[in-house]
Amino acid sequence: MTPLPLVPLTAAGPAPARRAVLARRVRLLVAATITYNVVEAVVAIGAGTVASSTALIGFGLDSVIEVASASAVAWQFAGRDPEARERIALRVIAISFFALAGYVTVEAVRALLGGAEAAHSTVGLVLAGVSVVVMPVLSAAQRRAGRELGSRSAVADSKQTLLCTYLSVVLLVGLAVNSLFGWSWADPVAALVIAVVAVREGRDAWRGETCCAVAPASGAAAEDAHSCGSGCSCCGSPVGREP
Repeated sequence: MTPLPLVPLTAAGPAPARRAVLARRVRLLVAATITYNVVEAVVAIGAGTVASSTALIGFGLDSVIEVASASAVAWQFAGRDPEARERIALRVIAISFFALAGYVTVEAVRALLGGAEAAHSTVGLVLAGVSVVVMPVLSAAQRRAGRELGSRSAVADSKQTLLCTYLSVVLLVGLAVNSLFGWSWADPVAALVIAVVAVREGRDAWRGETCCAVAPASGAAAEDAHSCGSGCSCCGSPVGREP
């Protein structure tokens, strides 16, 4: 019996026209993220300086780090072949996560050891409240586009934006609790938890484990296409061979 020719399995990725739409969407979302974070950084650092608030100043510096992360993705998708630039973009995003974790940890420890008490800041409360609403929307939209496009860097940057959302919640609660009850320890303790999350996300970005590649329809190639190992960190789907 003459053996049948083997038919190679190919990845069921989006069509070229759809990829162009998704890449354009990522660029627009990255531009919106950069613009918002520049404004956020200026307002937070200014208000933090006036109120002597380490939390507010740290939040502003986090916005600067987010700009660096988003700029790396913007640089990647500005080229003709974004995939060729993905590894460098992931490295920049990972380093920004580590820088954020380091800064938050140092400032949180300083605050716990008796840093200067921050004054009430209405501007800081309003800024944190707005960020809690805006940042999850930007993060979710970029994450959806990045997953469909199969871009690890786009999803990694969306996680950076989501982490900024968590920091916004921490800042909002910390400023509110400090103003209402004088519990100055609440903010640095929560910030240390955020630092742990940032280290984990930075490690995943450095290893390129932020998002699955687009999986083929079935078979062994489906297992190989998942670069995240057992359980994708961006889509949550299990990895394994079909029977």
